[in-house]
Parts: sequence; C-alpha cells; structure tokens
Amino acid sequence: MTKVFIDGKEGTTGLQIYDRLGARADIELLTLPEELRKDAGARAEAINGADIVFLCLPDAAAKESVSLCRNGQVRIIDASTAHRTAAGWAYGFPELSQKHRAAVASSARVAVPGCHASGFIALVYPLIAGGIAAPDYPFACHSVTGYSGGGKKMIAEYETEDRASGLDSPRRYSLGQAHKHLPEMTAVCGLEYAPVFDPIVADFYSGMCVSVPLHARLLRKKMGVNGIKDYFAQYYASQNFVEVADESPSYLAADLLAGTNRMRIYCGGNDERIVLSAVFDNLGKGASGAAVQCMNIMLGLDERTSLQ
Repeated sequence: MTKVFIDGKEGTTGLQIYDRLGARADIELLTLPEELRKDAGARAEAINGADIVFLCLPDAAAKESVSLCRNGQVRIIDASTAHRTAAGWAYGFPELSQKHRAAVASSARVAVPGCHASGFIALVYPLIAGGIAAPDYPFACHSVTGYSGGGKKMIAEYETEDRASGLDSPRRYSLGQAHKHLPEMTAVCGLEYAPVFDPIVADFYSGMCVSVPLHARLLRKKMGVNGIKDYFAQYYASQNFVEVADESPSYLAADLLAGTNRMRIYCGGNDERIVLSAVFDNLGKGASGAAVQCMNIMLGLDERTSLQ
C-alpha cells in the first residue's frame, strides 16, 4: 500500500488528483483536518509519513514543503512552477525521450510540466532533437485554454451570474511576454531564445489547443507538412497518451480531449507555412493527469492506471 499525501488538496489540481486516486486499492491517502491544512507542523508530519507527496501549491509554499521533508525515502511530485527548471528535478514529460522516462522512474523529485508548456514542448522538443529546427529558430506560440487553468478564483469569476461582459469573448493575457511557463518552454527544448508566447483564455471550462507556426524555409532540414507529420507519428508511435492525427481538420476545438489524459498532435498548412497544434486537457495531460502518470511510472506501475 503506497501512502500518498496531497499538499494543496483543495486546489483545482489537488482535487482532481484526489479524485483520481480515491478509488484505488493500492493507495492510502493521508489527509489533514481543515484547521491544520496550512499548519507547517502538521504538513511536515504528513509529508514525512508518506511515500509519495504531491505539491499542488503556489511556488513559495511548494518550496517550503520541500524544505519540510526530512525523510530521504519520500518522493515528491511538484505541480507548481517552482522546480521545473531546478537542478536535481526530473521533468515529468516521459514521452519526450527514453531519457526523460528513465529520469521520472528513478527520481525522488519530479516537476510536472505547465499546461501551456506541455503543448509547446510536445511540438518543439522533437524538432530540436531531430535537428529539424535550430535552437535559435524564432518560435512563436499561440495557446487557447479553458478558464479552469486559472484556478478557483478564475473559475468563480467566469461562473458567477453577474460576471463582466468581457468574459464572454476570448481574452489574451501576459501581454508583457513574462508568462511563468516561458522559462521551462525555453530550457527544456534547449532554445537559445524564448518564443513569442500568446496565451488566450476563453469561456469554456477545460481543454486547450497550443499551436506553433513554422516557416519551412527557416528550418534546418527542408521538410514539408507531410514529412513533418510522418516524423511526429514515428516520434510518438509507442506512446499511450500522445498520438498524431492522420488529417488536419478545418476547425480544431480546444476542448476536444477535455476529461482525458490524452494529447493529440495535428500537422496542418502547406509545404511553405506549417502549423503544428497540440490538443489536450489543461487539467489532464496539462496538470493532474500528468502528475498521476508520473507517480505510476515512479512506482513501476502501468502508466495508464486510473487514467483511462
């Protein structure tokens, strides 16, 4: 029986992890009473008494939780931004390479990718790894997400009866190019320059579509849209949760895979201008689903356990 403590269980990601694990016979969930939820001493006791700890907290609180861990046998999975580029932490996207999968399996510290970053990295990392695009390629990224990605405060804002009329239309944000996912997008892909990043939140609960446009003439290897699609199909051929679509539809809904832990990659455009898109659930493969998948791998289980 694996003892699991979710530090930050009341947040959107924490609640989903709790729900995914609650029915499992191989998991014992350690919980704290409401009045002790933010008590450092009680949290420290739960952290050090667990086999696996999920951190679903703001960055500062996640760092505090790591400092409270005194038991060297405890393995931590952090869903915050705090450790995604930190030394000694495995990046929790096992589909990127065998090296990434092995690091997740063996590490005591795993950082779950950010939701926008998951889509961007799924598209760009293979291009860099295969020498198709150079590390100094001028990448841009457009990402449409459901409002649940903003957490409880944004969910309440969108779901209140007398909400502002501006919430009826898609809204761009982080216009100053300082989004918190940019460091991992740049570092994990090995880019020399951060991409131009255009995140957009819209009036639907969950799901997202992350798109990266490419100019074929700027690629290191001259490949058209079908060559790129075939490359991605081979790259992700053996994966359970990442697949490549055979065709590119005229319309691509961002909530197409909401409620799943799957990601589907689309290759559209033509041989001069190519558009890559990753569709997935910001709460699934972009958060809680990815976290549980990492835990399964760390425990030597089928990664699909409780994620079907």
